[in-house]
Amino acid sequence: MRDAYHDELDALTEQLVEMTRLVRSAISRATTALLDADLHLAESVISQDEEVNRIFAEIETSIFELMARQQPVAVDLRMVIAALRMGTDLERMGDLAEHVAKVARLRHPESAIPPEIRDTILEMGQIAERLITKTGSCIASRDVDTAMELEADDDAMDKLHRRLFKVLMAKDWKYGVEPAIDVTLIGRYYERYADHAVRVAHDVVYLVTGSRPQDVTTV
Repeated sequence: MRDAYHDELDALTEQLVEMTRLVRSAISRATTALLDADLHLAESVISQDEEVNRIFAEIETSIFELMARQQPVAVDLRMVIAALRMGTDLERMGDLAEHVAKVARLRHPESAIPPEIRDTILEMGQIAERLITKTGSCIASRDVDTAMELEADDDAMDKLHRRLFKVLMAKDWKYGVEPAIDVTLIGRYYERYADHAVRVAHDVVYLVTGSRPQDVTTV
């Protein structure tokens, strides 16, 4: 009975890692769709978000059943609490990738991104991919040191987000209000995507140590 119980806990980890793979693919394809005005790719991101939602629903169901049947304590209790929080953040990351794709779809056949900021958006997409890749590795390996690194990695995304606002506020902005709104929203989507990745990493730290990152000292 206990072996089956721990198999169920291991299955939660596997489902969370699968969610990281899906939302990584989603943000990668959404970035390409945005920059290349690729309607087919944008539609694929939007339609495939249902798979992320399905896995999260399965995680929720499994957690509620485990809580009712097994009444987990100590590390096992931390596992189910952390899994629910991580699943929530990963589901939201899928939504944010979908939002990026919807902007691409809305502006098709044109690109929503003016030439002057294409490089910035591309870099934001690349950072988002690196963050979620590292997050997935943290979940699978329960590596606290790597999880603690994500806070610093997120600083690069915040820097790019601020750069976008400088471009939008510059006197030589020539694209009008609608593109400015698009860029503002897109920048926010990438910035929030990164924030959710950091929150997942924080939950890995909590799962392993029982403490929040600010209370953990790494060597």
